[in-house]
Amino acid sequence: MRRRDVLLLRTDRGGGRPAELSCERLYMRYVDTRAEGATDDLDDLFDGLIRDLDEVTVVRVTDASWLSCEELHRRLDLILDQFRARGGRVLGEC
Repeated sequence: MRRRDVLLLRTDRGGGRPAELSCERLYMRYVDTRAEGATDDLDDLFDGLIRDLDEVTVVRVTDASWLSCEELHRRLDLILDQFRARGGRVLGEC
């Protein structure tokens, strides 16, 4: 598994199956990064997610109940809005 695949899980590259974004995993990474006080790492976390989404056309969002943090929810919504604007499809809602 590549480091960038930690957030966006792909079980079948290019096979037409959607990639999976677990909000639980995203939340855990977000909390860990915030606890370390590294705001640059937080930007890296979201930049990595954007790069991962550049490689897929469909993403399934799971575990949305983990998006209790307003900042995390807002940033993810912006990223998914940009993904949709490029023609990507999002299955599941945040």
